[in-house]
Amino acid sequence: MKLAEALQARADNARRIDTLKSRLTNNALVQEGEKPAENPGDLLRELDTCVGELETLLTRINLTNCNTVVDGTPLTALLARRDALKTKLDAYRTLVHESSQTARRAARSEIRILSAVNVAEVQKTVDALSKELRLLDNRIQETNWTTELL
Repeated sequence: MKLAEALQARADNARRIDTLKSRLTNNALVQEGEKPAENPGDLLRELDTCVGELETLLTRINLTNCNTVVDGTPLTALLARRDALKTKLDAYRTLVHESSQTARRAARSEIRILSAVNVAEVQKTVDALSKELRLLDNRIQETNWTTELL
C-alpha cells in the first residue's frame, strides 16, 4: 500500500468514526418500552474496531513519514514546513484583506482611515508564499504516491 492510499484510508476511517459517534448518540436514549433503532453494543464494537484500525494506520503513516527522506530532508520536516507555511500565509492574507479595507468618508470632517502597511509589498509576499506552499505540497503529494507504507 502506498502512503497516499493509507492517508485516504485514514480520512475514510476518521469519517466512519464520526458517523459511528453520531449514531451512538442517536441511539443512547429511548423512551421507556421502546427499542433503539440500532443496538448501541453493536455500534460500540464497530467503533472499537475502527479506532483500532485508525491506530494501526496512524502508527504506520508516522513511521513511514519519519523514515522517508526527500532530497536529503525527512518527510516529517517537509510536513512541518507545509503546516508552518499555511499558518504564515493565512496571517499574511488576513493582513492584506484588512489593510485593503480603507473606509470611505461621506464628509470632510470624518476620520480618514489609512493602511498601516504597504499592501502591494505584503501581497507580493503572499504570492511568493503561495507559490512555495504549492510547490512543496506537490512534492509531498508525489512522495506520498511513490512511497510504500511501512
